[in-house]
Amino acid sequence: MAVNAVPSAVPSAVPSAVPSAAPSAVPSTVPSAAPSAAVNALREALGAQVVALPDEFVDRRVEDWSGLPSAVPLALIRPHDTREVAVALEICARYAQPVVTQGGLTGLVGGANLRGDEVALSLDRMNQIVEIDAVSGTMTVQAGTPLQVVQEAASAAGFYFPLDLGARGSCSIGGNLATNAGGNRVIKYGMMRDQVLGIEAVLASGAIVGGLNKMIKDNSGYDLRNLLIGSEGTLAVITRAVLRLRPKPTATATAWCGLPSFDAVTTLLRRAQAGLAPGVSAFEVMWAGYHDTVLANLNTLRAPLASPHPFYVLLESVGTDPVRHGGAFEEFLGAMLEEGVVTDAALASNEAHAQAFWAIRDAPGEYQRFIPNHAAYDVSFSIAQVGDAASRCEAQLHARWPEATIMIYGHLGDGNIHIVVDVPGLPKHDHDAIDQVIYDVTRDFRGSISAEHGIGIKKKHFLHLTRSEADVASMRAIKQALDPARILNPGKIF
Repeated sequence: MAVNAVPSAVPSAVPSAVPSAAPSAVPSTVPSAAPSAAVNALREALGAQVVALPDEFVDRRVEDWSGLPSAVPLALIRPHDTREVAVALEICARYAQPVVTQGGLTGLVGGANLRGDEVALSLDRMNQIVEIDAVSGTMTVQAGTPLQVVQEAASAAGFYFPLDLGARGSCSIGGNLATNAGGNRVIKYGMMRDQVLGIEAVLASGAIVGGLNKMIKDNSGYDLRNLLIGSEGTLAVITRAVLRLRPKPTATATAWCGLPSFDAVTTLLRRAQAGLAPGVSAFEVMWAGYHDTVLANLNTLRAPLASPHPFYVLLESVGTDPVRHGGAFEEFLGAMLEEGVVTDAALASNEAHAQAFWAIRDAPGEYQRFIPNHAAYDVSFSIAQVGDAASRCEAQLHARWPEATIMIYGHLGDGNIHIVVDVPGLPKHDHDAIDQVIYDVTRDFRGSISAEHGIGIKKKHFLHLTRSEADVASMRAIKQALDPARILNPGKIF
């Protein structure tokens, strides 16, 4: 059975999955005109060029994309290097001055937002690529370096940095590390923690820890690197990192598949992982509700397949053999069609076609245009339970809000799905009842309430649903040991 070719006239892709306009939080607290003793000490030690007062950064955004309120910081610290970060934190520790570290401000859980009594520590000036070591296959960068800059530098050097997020142009490597970012290609390359060999960081005391190691094997005591990755700025401030670079793919095959059931989706995943020699680099599953809604509301998109299907999968495989890769991929897809695992498929014949497929999957970046008051959830389950968990969420949501728009999609290869709910007439931040439905189901299936974005402010009241009392007590003990005065990103996670 032949695989359909994509029509030559393909509309331009929608922008990457970044909100069209980042929501603007209303500052809850405006600092008084007189700087505190801590701020005065910071200004004296680092200078006004590094430590700015509120009237000096009045137009600067100080909140993430969560839409949660954020106060104006008492001061904005913009260091140039690790030494200046260490000086700043030593002073803040001396005065018990709370600090919130900020990167690209693309988070979705309020992890970089402020209460009103903190100074903000922005790493946006620490944005340099320190070194590319072609022999070791590594890149050493400052934590404020944008992800896209890293991707482009790796490509220019003949390598590949596989982490990829819709916010690639804005998010920073430090933020990616602090939240253990995932993205589209976890199935082949792993999470952000799998892309890092060494980390340098500054503790709350001002002490510099870690190192810029380039070894894959290092079992010399506790692994501080993995402790700090995913800690959301509550244990230390990450300042530099050694990133792993991968061989640059020279062949990419991409297909858009329509499938009859969720069982067929998981079958395709298993068969692709076993049958495609280079493996699977992306496996994005979309329920019909997501597919139909974004195509109905975004006129820049067009359906790759002529008829509707209950499920859709964007399947991608990358390799290093341009001559054989495409043929092997098409042969595999043809076999899946013959066996009925896949009902219909469109194979991208060039990069523009592949980008048109990805534009459908990246449509969340355009939600503000047609569902500005939506509630979004980023949860994970074992792959075997994803289908049942999603069905239960959808059924319970529709039972309570029959008119709700529900969109489900995600990275099935790592068990991560996104659930987006829009209830007509429900105020933008009145999502408590929806939260309870989603997170109760997550608890029942022993899943995780946060697959990619962390806990921050938004999810801390639900942490107990997926972590035990002993787990949380252990986390608190680590926090107490590394930050006894609790000055680093206070009020987050716990």
